[in-house]
Amino acid sequence: MNEQNIARVADRVEQWMNRHDASHDMWHIRRTVQLARKIQAAEGGDLEIILLAAYLHDVADAKYHHNSEQLTGEIIREILAEFDYRDDVIHHIENIVTNLSFRRHIQPGFKAVETIEFRIVSDADKLDAIGAIGIARTFHFGGARGNPIYDPSVPLLTPPDVAAYRRYDRSTIHHFYDKLLKIKDILYTETARKMAEERHRFMEMFLDRFFKEWNL
Repeated sequence: MNEQNIARVADRVEQWMNRHDASHDMWHIRRTVQLARKIQAAEGGDLEIILLAAYLHDVADAKYHHNSEQLTGEIIREILAEFDYRDDVIHHIENIVTNLSFRRHIQPGFKAVETIEFRIVSDADKLDAIGAIGIARTFHFGGARGNPIYDPSVPLLTPPDVAAYRRYDRSTIHHFYDKLLKIKDILYTETARKMAEERHRFMEMFLDRFFKEWNL
């Protein structure tokens, strides 16, 4: 594994992540990388591909770039070509990254990429979306978008369709029901599912307390 190249890719990624708010910043990338390392240690897979995909997975997140998904692939190819990665490696990493999003999972006919590397990076990214960190990130993102904390006029279990989900304009509490509480059931690896249990319980405790205080 070429640790020097991975470190250089991380430096390039940091330049891109400075354009995002703190819910999708370089600290999110670093946590995702560490989670991916832990999962890979138990589940296997090509560590270099996993780390490169984990570093690159939000480099041009569509929600920060006018919902342009094409840009992600372009940036990944540009960065990895600088370090002379083979075309098949670049394609593998691009395929992982462009299929990670939760929005992909709610599209009709979605089929996961059938590689352990995809499964690990997907799980690592989604683990960082739940638990205490997930709560903090969700409220920061909602605040950055000007979304309400909670809108009691909208039933909690009324899910958005794919088009509505892309607007990211529902209340932050609704986002728990739209996405965060569903994550533990769409994780691929046994290692990640075990890691998700405590994080999921913490979110349930938070929501229970939130509604008790909201309904005073």
